Amino acid sequence: MATRVSYPVEVKMNAIEMRLAGVPVKEVMEQLNIRNKTQVETWMRWHRNGQLNRLEQPVGKQYSYGKGPEYASELEKVKAENRFLKQQIDVPKKVQSVGKEVSPKIIVEWMESIRGEVSVSHACAWIELPRATYYRWKSAYGSHYKDHIVVEKIRELCNQHKFRYGYRKITALLRKEHQINHKRVQRIMQEERLQCRVKMKKRKPTGQPAYIAEHVLKRHFNAHAPMQKLVTDITYLPFGGRMLYLSSILDLFNGEIVAYSIADKQDTALVLDTLNQLPHLPGTLLHSDQGSVYTSQAYQAAVKGKGITMSMSRKVTPADNAPIESFHSTLKSETFYLESLTSTTTAIVVQVVRDYITYYNSIRIQTKLNNQSPVHFRQLVA
Repeated sequence: MATRVSYPVEVKMNAIEMRLAGVPVKEVMEQLNIRNKTQVETWMRWHRNGQLNRLEQPVGKQYSYGKGPEYASELEKVKAENRFLKQQIDVPKKVQSVGKEVSPKIIVEWMESIRGEVSVSHACAWIELPRATYYRWKSAYGSHYKDHIVVEKIRELCNQHKFRYGYRKITALLRKEHQINHKRVQRIMQEERLQCRVKMKKRKPTGQPAYIAEHVLKRHFNAHAPMQKLVTDITYLPFGGRMLYLSSILDLFNGEIVAYSIADKQDTALVLDTLNQLPHLPGTLLHSDQGSVYTSQAYQAAVKGKGITMSMSRKVTPADNAPIESFHSTLKSETFYLESLTSTTTAIVVQVVRDYITYYNSIRIQTKLNNQSPVHFRQLVA
């Protein structure tokens, strides 16, 4: 049989201080020559429960009040006596009788709160409750009580970090005090609606896109004839009852919007609908970003069918498609933001966009077009 080791109080307190400082259990055991990590966990549990008086008790037996070893000082002895007497005076009235009126939940929680200061026998005697009944209640409610403690601790950590942490980081924080399974933490956070509230990061798509064209345009945004160079993109319209998307094609010759579509889905069908508004254009250059709708096989086939040459921006380089980006920004600034239409109906959003594109093409003058509208400038050149 292995020999039991009795550690001095100083060693126990040093172990507690090191663990509170974040020193790993293994390192604590090596520095203080502690054989079993269970000892360190037990001392930490006593510390959390405010039972530091138990550190002075001999190995193998935990004494009730008045039967243990001498206290370190007279003051500690007086404090222990006061705690003992206070428990007898402050027993809640609702647990001072037996029978159906006694709540097992209240009994178990109260007994847990005085654990280590008063024996189970004494506490049961105060409320005239058989010990067997208490242990039966504890067995039935004990797991729920422990979960309640963990739930409150998790709630406290989530509030402390303003719901920036998911279950993995919350588990890591809890494990600084005691061992707990990450699946249990995840379950509790889901049941109590304590999950991380930070917007999820967009993950990079797996696999390769169907087709990526070269950057043929190379930011040469000037064209010498209509329908020679076109640029296209999609923008969000988050101003109505549901999210809408605007797909548009702009002619670099005069800045005219030559095709556009509005839909509630940002998919290949949206860009195909926009592209199909163009006639057959052999030799025309159409530039876009590397979005999945533009690299799709269906879109590429439609572009080739119209005799158009495809060009694409470099990755993470919006400036390669600056003219269409600028138009979408201008559209929102001169309509929704200017008129404070940031929260309206879907039908109004669609009508505002249609009206503005008509105004932009036919009425709104541009300095670079000699103060002519795009349509008027094209007509003059023709």
